[in-house]
Amino acid sequence: MNVQIIELDGAPALAVLPIAEWNALLEQLEELQDIADAKAAMTEETFPAEFVDQLLAGEVPLKVWRDYRGLSLQALAKACGVTEQMLSMMEDGNANPSSDLLARLARALDCDMDDLHD
Repeated sequence: MNVQIIELDGAPALAVLPIAEWNALLEQLEELQDIADAKAAMTEETFPAEFVDQLLAGEVPLKVWRDYRGLSLQALAKACGVTEQMLSMMEDGNANPSSDLLARLARALDCDMDDLHD
C-alpha cells in the first residue's frame, strides 16, 4: 500500500493514499460489513409464513403468539400471574392489558411488547 503520512507538530495526523487504493479499502470494508450483517441475521428468529399471515389478517397478536409458542391459556396465565379468564378476555378483544402485564406477556412469549399490539 502506497501511503503518505503527514505530520503536524511531529506527530502523525493524516494519511494520504491513491484513490484506487482508497476505493479498494472501501470495497473490502463493505464486504466485511455484509459478512457481519449476514452472521447477525443468522442468529435472529425467523417466522413461518402462516404465523405472519395470521398477524397480517388482523388476528389478535396475543393469541397468535401464544399459539406459535405452543402455550395453553393456563400455562401463559401461570407464567404471567394472571387468570386464564383475563387472558381469554384479552384474546377476545374485551380487555386491554396494563403496561406491566404487557411486559410480562412479552417476556413469557419471547417477543417485544410492540409485537402484542393490534
